[in-house]
Amino acid sequence: MRLTVVAVGRMKAGPERALLARYVERAGALAASVGFSRVDWREIPEGRSGRVEDRRAEEARAILAAVPKDGWLAALDERGAALTSAQWAAEIRRARDGSMPAYAVAIGGPDGLAPSVKTGAAMQMRLSGFTLPHGLARVVLAEQLYRATTILTGHPYHRA
Repeated sequence: MRLTVVAVGRMKAGPERALLARYVERAGALAASVGFSRVDWREIPEGRSGRVEDRRAEEARAILAAVPKDGWLAALDERGAALTSAQWAAEIRRARDGSMPAYAVAIGGPDGLAPSVKTGAAMQMRLSGFTLPHGLARVVLAEQLYRATTILTGHPYHRA
């Protein structure tokens, strides 16, 4: 199974980008040991339309085109389910053990995700009850992906 994150917008160079790369690399290093072929992190451009709905629709088309076909999709949304790290790792395990070809997570742009992405997702989840800056949300997601892989391997990183 392939793990894929599709995020709208480009992160600039800086400490958040460096921390993101660190956790993506760590998750990728453990990927094979838990049955994942790789961890992909894809950034797609923000929509350019002047209207919010059109911008989200443009971004939705790019997100859905980047998500592997027949895979499991989780959409990040502030009204989504609040999962613990262990619960999310269990969701990823179920997708893997159910022979899903891919597990993908979609992160919307500043205007959020279009309804078509949210309704097409197998689940909607949130990272926190707080509103996080976009770059920090990516770092938190990358760390949680790394944490999920450590939970699945029995690595002591997650001590809850």
